[in-house]
Order: sequence, then structure tokens, then C-alpha cells
Amino acid sequence: QVQLVESGGGLVQAGGSLRLSCVASERTFSTDVMAWFRQAPGKAREFVAAISQSGGITSYANSVKGRYTISRDNAKNTVHLQMNSLKPQDTAIYYCAAGSNIATIKYNQDSWGQGTQVTVSS
Repeated sequence: QVQLVESGGGLVQAGGSLRLSCVASERTFSTDVMAWFRQAPGKAREFVAAISQSGGITSYANSVKGRYTISRDNAKNTVHLQMNSLKPQDTAIYYCAAGSNIATIKYNQDSWGQGTQVTVSS
């Protein structure tokens, strides 16, 4: 099981930006589909974005489409989530996840990171 470590969370005002990063421990990172999920207080964890092994296919939740961009650097075993035009409702713990299939990553994940807190003030 791959180890995933997120970073980049913090406190930002509405309209601001943050860039999250997730570093994977394994040498076969390029074979994993990577995704970001989030969990707000009192709510279920929800899918945010995913990216295929090569980076050629991306998928986003409707709530973040046009504001968030997922990308990856296979040479550095890293996946990023650029978050722009942040809203208070984006406040959540953001988790990085790895899986094997971009069509099912929303429902099946092999590994999880510990999460990083994002707080957006109004």
C-alpha cells in the first residue's frame, strides 16, 4: 500500500487560492490513478477531482469545475490540486487517494493520505 502525504492546506479568504500537494512513497506512482476528496464538518467525504496515470484524463466534481485544476508530476511522485476562487463552502479536510481505474476511483481507492485542512473565511 502506497503512503500518501498531503501538504499545502491553510486559511485563506474567499476568492483566494491555495495549491495542495500530495507526495507518494512508491516507485510505481505512474501506474496509479490519483484523486482528491474532501470532507466538511458533519458531512460525508466527497469526490473532488481525479487524474489518469499519464495525466491525459481529468475529472472534476461539478462544484469545483472551472475553479480547481488537478495535475501530476510522475518524475516527482506528486499530484497537485490548484484551487482558485475559493468559497467558504470549500472549507474541508482534503484527502489524496490512489487507485487503479479512473472510471471507478470515486468508489474504489487503494490508499489514502492523512488529509490537510483548508479553511476559507468569508
